Amino acid sequence: MTVGSDAVGSDAGEADTVTFESELVTRHPLTLTADPGRVIAKLFLPGEEGSEGHSRAAGIVARVLALSDGEVAGLVAALLDRFGPRHRDYRDLLTRHAAIVAPRVRTPAELSPARTLLLGACFTAEYAVEGAAVTNPSAVRHPDQSGLPAGALRLALSLRAVGEGHLSSIGFAVAVIGPGPAMRLEPRTGPLTTGLAVPVTWEHARLRALLTDHGLDDEVTRSVLDSLDRSPADGDLEQAFAGMPADLLRRPQAAGILAGIRSVAGTLRKIEFPADSGLAERVLWPTVASESKGMEDARFVRFTAPDGTVDYRATYTAYDGTEIRPRLLTSPDLRTFTTAPLIGPAARNKGMALFPRLVGGRHLALCRSDGQTTGLTASSDGLVWEPFRQVHEPRATFELIQVGNCGSPIETAAGWLVLTHGVGPMRTYSVGAILLDLADPATVIAALPEPLLTPIATEAEGYVPNVVYSCGGLVHDGRLWLPHGIGDSRVGMASVPVDALLARMTPRT
Repeated sequence: MTVGSDAVGSDAGEADTVTFESELVTRHPLTLTADPGRVIAKLFLPGEEGSEGHSRAAGIVARVLALSDGEVAGLVAALLDRFGPRHRDYRDLLTRHAAIVAPRVRTPAELSPARTLLLGACFTAEYAVEGAAVTNPSAVRHPDQSGLPAGALRLALSLRAVGEGHLSSIGFAVAVIGPGPAMRLEPRTGPLTTGLAVPVTWEHARLRALLTDHGLDDEVTRSVLDSLDRSPADGDLEQAFAGMPADLLRRPQAAGILAGIRSVAGTLRKIEFPADSGLAERVLWPTVASESKGMEDARFVRFTAPDGTVDYRATYTAYDGTEIRPRLLTSPDLRTFTTAPLIGPAARNKGMALFPRLVGGRHLALCRSDGQTTGLTASSDGLVWEPFRQVHEPRATFELIQVGNCGSPIETAAGWLVLTHGVGPMRTYSVGAILLDLADPATVIAALPEPLLTPIATEAEGYVPNVVYSCGGLVHDGRLWLPHGIGDSRVGMASVPVDALLARMTPRT
């Protein structure tokens, strides 16, 4: 076995306190590190970015309009030469950003095509999505398995990318595992894209449940929902507002309630990436207020519906600088993503992990609603989650502080294999494993007696020291593949034979 940290002293009693890692695991000699060259171009509004509270847009627009045509042409040529190759559809992006401040231009004729591009560039800034770190991956089968030798599998790896200000987004990488224990990363090249928003409409029943979860259950809200119920399936929310009885609109609280409804309804988003973009070029960037300070730790799973339909789903943590909320990503192909809030008593903390299929006709998920134990929750629709039942509490020495999951349960003939994370002394994060009953996943039938993976000497340092952590692995050709974050700063890959792992687990009494 490999010792997770250096023992202090030499007598047997002190040595017994050291956490030992399972001898089954193989660390592969490959590390994915943060690349500060992976940049996006985002809207930049001077004076409105921090705590200044006063827009400086008017002065900037005036200075751009005061330049001569020759000066504008020279500046734009330099911009296109330097930044054009770094960003997909750079001209269109600058034009969209210019349109945001264009109302400050009194005479639209003053904005020639070149001056429009320059104006847009003054309200655009590059952001290195991995400027600080890349970590906490999950792995699923890639939708494209073409061109591989027999025994190989292409993986889609989701990544937590951390940039300036500790702002997290969801990035991707592609790896190939097999045949056998071999693995490689495919190049992460090409300009990044954050995609484009696509119109999407709530199902009325789901919007109703979400509004109730936010405490909006009053006559104004009911009037709006009733109007939607009587409209076509894609009924417009603003039309429902316009059709409200005047007596309700005159109530002092009506304006605040309507603003709340509009805010909640705006938490549904659909993002579409260009068809010719590679997976590693796509970045899921915050689009709603609840995730304005970060999208963290996506746990992806390939979900199979009862009719055999397959799609990709992921839970992730949305952070607005004050509160955290779990949200759901769904995608048929990892190119178009819909993101929606999760609600209900169990959807209150980090670390929800979806089961890859229905169990007993219901959606199931692991959760950590109390912050320290692993629970099981159920849902009829995958959005509204019931109160959790405790499944696994801190027991072993490497999980004295808290336990949680390291991704979605993996179905095996012996049971649901759940990779766990345990937090022990000195806030050391290790990866463990438990086995849940296939028919009754609330029952733990076995557990690995020691960590599967714990920080060794070369993994102790990082953005957050003493951490190995995963958001999900998978089984291929009899081997569990486990991508994992190291020190919240880089990503490694480990693997272990599944049969040997299961044989090493001890029955839970």
